[in-house]
Amino acid sequence: MNEPSPDSAPPSSPESTTPAVEKVAEAPTATEVAPESACEISQDPIAILSAEVEKWKDLAYRSQAELDNFRKRSAREAQETRAYANADLLRGILPIMDNFDMGLEAARAESEKSMIFMGMSMVQRQIADFLRDMGVTEVEALGKPFDPNLHDAVSTEACAEHAEGTILRVTRRGFRLKDRLLRPSSVIVAGAPAA
Repeated sequence: MNEPSPDSAPPSSPESTTPAVEKVAEAPTATEVAPESACEISQDPIAILSAEVEKWKDLAYRSQAELDNFRKRSAREAQETRAYANADLLRGILPIMDNFDMGLEAARAESEKSMIFMGMSMVQRQIADFLRDMGVTEVEALGKPFDPNLHDAVSTEACAEHAEGTILRVTRRGFRLKDRLLRPSSVIVAGAPAA
Protein backbone atom coordinates (compact mmCIF):
# COMPACT_ATOMS: atom_id res chain seq x y z
CA MET A 1 0.00 0.00 0.00
CA ASN A 2 1.13 3.45 -0.75
CA GLU A 3 1.10 5.72 2.19
CA PRO A 4 1.41 9.40 1.60
CA SER A 5 4.71 10.80 2.70
CA PRO A 6 4.70 13.43 5.37
CA ASP A 7 6.28 15.90 2.97
CA SER A 8 3.51 15.67 0.43
CA ALA A 9 0.25 17.30 1.41
CA PRO A 10 -3.00 16.61 -0.39
CA PRO A 11 -4.19 19.43 -2.60
CA SER A 12 -6.74 21.60 -0.83
CA SER A 13 -8.33 25.00 -0.92
CA PRO A 14 -6.19 28.13 -1.03
CA GLU A 15 -7.00 28.83 2.64
CA SER A 16 -5.30 25.67 3.82
CA THR A 17 -2.06 26.43 1.97
CA THR A 18 -0.74 28.40 4.92
CA PRO A 19 1.51 26.43 7.18
CA ALA A 20 0.06 24.92 10.35
CA VAL A 21 2.45 26.95 12.46
CA GLU A 22 0.64 30.15 11.65
CA LYS A 23 -2.68 28.72 12.79
CA VAL A 24 -1.20 27.88 16.15
CA ALA A 25 0.12 31.40 16.48
CA GLU A 26 -3.40 32.83 15.91
CA ALA A 27 -4.93 30.92 18.81
CA PRO A 28 -4.92 32.82 22.12
CA THR A 29 -2.30 31.71 24.52
CA ALA A 30 -2.77 30.95 28.18
CA THR A 31 -1.00 34.14 29.16
CA GLU A 32 -3.51 36.27 27.19
CA VAL A 33 -6.54 34.66 28.91
CA ALA A 34 -5.12 34.84 32.39
CA PRO A 35 -5.46 38.64 32.95
CA GLU A 36 -9.27 38.61 32.40
CA SER A 37 -9.86 35.79 34.84
CA ALA A 38 -7.39 37.41 37.20
CA CYS A 39 -9.56 40.59 37.21
CA GLU A 40 -12.63 38.56 38.09
CA ILE A 41 -10.81 36.79 40.87
CA SER A 42 -9.15 39.97 42.12
CA GLN A 43 -12.58 41.63 42.89
CA ASP A 44 -13.18 41.84 46.60
CA PRO A 45 -15.67 39.14 47.61
CA ILE A 46 -16.80 41.29 50.53
CA ALA A 47 -17.72 44.13 48.16
CA ILE A 48 -19.68 41.71 45.98
CA LEU A 49 -21.53 40.34 49.00
CA SER A 50 -22.16 43.86 50.36
CA ALA A 51 -23.71 44.90 47.04
CA GLU A 52 -25.88 41.77 47.10
CA VAL A 53 -26.98 42.54 50.67
CA GLU A 54 -27.87 46.14 49.72
CA LYS A 55 -29.90 44.89 46.76
CA TRP A 56 -31.94 42.50 48.91
CA LYS A 57 -32.30 45.11 51.66
CA ASP A 58 -33.73 47.60 49.16
CA LEU A 59 -36.11 44.95 47.86
CA ALA A 60 -37.23 44.16 51.41
CA TYR A 61 -37.89 47.86 52.16
CA ARG A 62 -39.90 48.25 48.95
CA SER A 63 -41.92 45.12 49.69
CA GLN A 64 -42.62 46.37 53.23
CA ALA A 65 -43.78 49.74 51.90
CA GLU A 66 -46.06 48.05 49.35
CA LEU A 67 -47.52 45.83 52.06
CA ASP A 68 -48.17 48.84 54.33
CA ASN A 69 -49.90 50.68 51.47
CA PHE A 70 -51.99 47.60 50.71
CA ARG A 71 -53.05 47.32 54.37
CA LYS A 72 -54.02 51.01 54.54
CA ARG A 73 -55.95 50.77 51.27
CA SER A 74 -57.76 47.62 52.44
CA ALA A 75 -58.68 49.23 55.76
CA ARG A 76 -59.99 52.34 53.97
CA GLU A 77 -62.05 50.24 51.53
CA ALA A 78 -63.46 48.14 54.39
CA GLN A 79 -64.41 51.30 56.29
CA GLU A 80 -66.14 52.74 53.22
CA THR A 81 -67.95 49.46 52.65
CA ARG A 82 -69.24 49.46 56.23
CA ALA A 83 -70.21 53.14 56.07
CA TYR A 84 -72.15 52.88 52.81
CA ALA A 85 -73.29 49.24 52.88
CA ASN A 86 -76.88 50.21 53.73
CA ALA A 87 -77.18 52.83 50.99
CA ASP A 88 -79.37 50.66 48.75
CA LEU A 89 -81.63 49.67 51.65
CA LEU A 90 -82.02 53.29 52.74
CA ARG A 91 -82.65 54.39 49.16
CA GLY A 92 -85.49 51.81 49.02
CA ILE A 93 -87.03 53.14 52.25
CA LEU A 94 -87.26 56.75 50.98
CA PRO A 95 -90.28 56.24 48.64
CA ILE A 96 -92.09 54.40 51.44
CA MET A 97 -91.41 57.34 53.72
CA ASP A 98 -92.76 59.73 51.05
CA ASN A 99 -96.04 57.80 50.89
CA PHE A 100 -96.20 57.68 54.67
CA ASP A 101 -95.79 61.47 54.81
CA MET A 102 -98.68 61.90 52.34
CA GLY A 103 -100.86 59.67 54.52
CA LEU A 104 -99.88 61.71 57.58
CA GLU A 105 -100.87 64.95 55.83
CA ALA A 106 -104.23 63.42 54.92
CA ALA A 107 -104.75 62.37 58.56
CA ARG A 108 -103.78 65.88 59.71
CA ALA A 109 -106.33 67.43 57.34
CA GLU A 110 -109.02 65.20 58.84
CA SER A 111 -108.23 65.91 62.51
CA GLU A 112 -105.01 66.49 64.42
CA LYS A 113 -106.58 65.05 67.58
CA SER A 114 -107.50 61.71 66.07
CA MET A 115 -105.74 58.59 67.29
CA ILE A 116 -104.71 57.70 63.74
CA PHE A 117 -102.87 60.99 63.29
CA MET A 118 -101.15 60.70 66.70
CA GLY A 119 -100.07 57.11 65.97
CA MET A 120 -98.77 58.02 62.54
CA SER A 121 -96.86 60.98 64.01
CA MET A 122 -95.13 58.66 66.47
CA VAL A 123 -94.14 56.29 63.65
CA GLN A 124 -92.84 59.22 61.61
CA ARG A 125 -90.64 60.33 64.53
CA GLN A 126 -89.29 56.79 64.88
CA ILE A 127 -88.44 56.65 61.17
CA ALA A 128 -86.75 60.06 61.35
CA ASP A 129 -84.70 58.94 64.39
CA PHE A 130 -83.72 55.71 62.65
CA LEU A 131 -82.55 57.57 59.54
CA ARG A 132 -80.60 60.07 61.65
CA ASP A 133 -78.89 57.21 63.52
CA MET A 134 -77.91 55.68 60.17
CA GLY A 135 -76.28 58.96 59.10
CA VAL A 136 -79.04 60.12 56.74
CA THR A 137 -79.70 63.85 56.59
CA GLU A 138 -82.16 65.84 54.53
CA VAL A 139 -80.83 68.04 51.73
CA GLU A 140 -81.82 71.61 52.44
CA ALA A 141 -83.52 73.10 49.44
CA LEU A 142 -86.33 75.59 50.18
CA GLY A 143 -85.13 79.17 49.62
CA LYS A 144 -81.63 78.04 48.63
CA PRO A 145 -79.98 78.63 45.26
CA PHE A 146 -80.45 75.77 42.83
CA ASP A 147 -77.52 73.31 42.82
CA PRO A 148 -77.66 70.65 40.09
CA ASN A 149 -75.51 68.35 42.26
CA LEU A 150 -78.15 68.30 45.02
CA HIS A 151 -81.41 69.31 43.35
CA ASP A 152 -83.48 68.05 40.45
CA ALA A 153 -85.50 70.87 38.83
CA VAL A 154 -89.02 69.72 37.95
CA SER A 155 -90.10 73.09 36.54
CA THR A 156 -89.57 76.83 36.74
CA GLU A 157 -91.99 79.55 37.72
CA ALA A 158 -91.80 83.25 36.97
CA CYS A 159 -91.35 85.01 40.29
CA ALA A 160 -90.63 88.69 41.03
CA GLU A 161 -90.06 88.26 44.79
CA HIS A 162 -87.11 85.83 44.52
CA ALA A 163 -83.91 85.91 42.53
CA GLU A 164 -83.69 83.74 39.46
CA GLY A 165 -82.48 80.24 40.36
CA THR A 166 -83.90 80.28 43.90
CA ILE A 167 -85.87 77.20 44.95
CA LEU A 168 -89.53 78.09 45.53
CA ARG A 169 -91.02 74.71 46.46
CA VAL A 170 -89.86 71.17 47.17
CA THR A 171 -91.98 68.47 45.54
CA ARG A 172 -89.90 65.57 46.88
CA ARG A 173 -87.33 65.77 49.66
CA GLY A 174 -83.74 64.79 48.97
CA PHE A 175 -81.41 62.94 51.33
CA ARG A 176 -77.72 62.25 51.70
CA LEU A 177 -75.93 59.46 53.54
CA LYS A 178 -72.98 61.04 55.35
CA ASP A 179 -71.24 62.86 52.48
CA ARG A 180 -72.87 60.95 49.58
CA LEU A 181 -76.13 61.88 47.91
CA LEU A 182 -78.83 59.21 48.25
CA ARG A 183 -81.51 61.06 46.35
CA PRO A 184 -81.67 64.61 44.95
CA SER A 185 -84.47 66.94 45.95
CA SER A 186 -87.14 67.52 43.30
CA VAL A 187 -87.76 71.25 43.28
CA ILE A 188 -89.51 74.09 41.50
CA VAL A 189 -87.12 76.91 40.71
CA ALA A 190 -87.77 80.63 40.29
CA GLY A 191 -87.32 81.81 36.73
CA ALA A 192 -87.02 85.28 35.27
CA PRO A 193 -90.08 87.41 35.97
CA ALA A 194 -92.49 87.76 33.08
CA ALA A 195 -92.25 91.04 31.19
